Amino acid sequence: MTDRPYDLVLFGATGFTGGLTAEYLARRAAPGVRWALAGRSVSRLEDVRARLAAIDPALAGLPLLQADTADAASIERVAGSTRVVISTVGPYVRLGEPLVAACARLGTDYVDLTGEPTFVDRMYVKYHEQAVRSGARIVHACGFDSIPSDLGAYYTVQQLPEDAPLRVEAFLRVNAMFSGGTLHSSVGIFQDVLGMYRAERDRRNAEPAPADGRRVHLERGPVPRTRVGWTLPLPVIDSQIVARSAAALDRYGPDFTFGHFLAVKRLPSAVGLALGAVGVLAAAQLPPTRALLLRLGTPGEGPSAEQRSGHWFSLTFVGEGGGRRVVTEVSGGDPGYDETAKMLAESALCLAQDDLPDAAGQLTTAQAMGNALIDRLVKAGLTFRVLKTS
Repeated sequence: MTDRPYDLVLFGATGFTGGLTAEYLARRAAPGVRWALAGRSVSRLEDVRARLAAIDPALAGLPLLQADTADAASIERVAGSTRVVISTVGPYVRLGEPLVAACARLGTDYVDLTGEPTFVDRMYVKYHEQAVRSGARIVHACGFDSIPSDLGAYYTVQQLPEDAPLRVEAFLRVNAMFSGGTLHSSVGIFQDVLGMYRAERDRRNAEPAPADGRRVHLERGPVPRTRVGWTLPLPVIDSQIVARSAAALDRYGPDFTFGHFLAVKRLPSAVGLALGAVGVLAAAQLPPTRALLLRLGTPGEGPSAEQRSGHWFSLTFVGEGGGRRVVTEVSGGDPGYDETAKMLAESALCLAQDDLPDAAGQLTTAQAMGNALIDRLVKAGLTFRVLKTS
């Protein structure tokens, strides 16, 4: 693909997270990286480019590509012009398929920040084999969903003995706000729970079993109170992503168990969060209450830089197996936006620039990039560290 004009194209640069990703690239992409912005409105892309030029005057001439998910030809042009596409255009289950289809067909690598299980499963069933044939690497969930969990679990198992049954539990502590786009994507997931289960079933029927009889288990229930606080199971896409990495990679051992939990300091807070989640799930089922939920946030809006500066996350992993126990941690600043923009951009740069495993199709970050991406993220300011071994 050396004859393509761009190394990467950012699609959705006019959105909230897309704009932060563009600003990160403006500051951190090497001078030799050829990149462009793509979106539906050229005038709004010009506004983004003006912001980037204030960061680096050399970006005043950054190429702009007009593209709309409703216009298949424009999406095809974007996918065919670059080695890697970054997509921040959601909700993905409604808007994401045309770009995945074009990348799978043309052999273009693709990353996004979706946390929508239905979308990921449908894209696997429809386009995984085509991407394998074309050589495209389709890597979903390259933001806070699900890089800390996926690469954190991968980092943790590397501290444990090989060829032994392993168990890893992850405990999340977080202080953050969420944007209108995240709200709309979440409500979309909640309102179609039946569709999510159907997509998961279809994928299960299409996906081969783990190689060599490897077994992968997910913990579903809560665990007792731990040193990091009271815990609640997290019904998000992260566990599924980690399970797919474990099924694909030998390093997770012949029998791997993973649990993903939210940790809070006080029991009343844990109860309140559980009841709130049930309430949102119920409200998302009915059009009137769903409409009220959606009014709480507008796509394209998010917390200010001052608000984000006080945000943080910490994901503690407890790994056991082969007679050894290890505690590790992945941590960083604002998880939903600043760190997500960083993770998304570094994932795309990793695919474009680094020496990576020979793999294609729908892949996880651990499968596609592994330690190369961990190294990039550490250099960019995220923390991966071992806290304790025994």
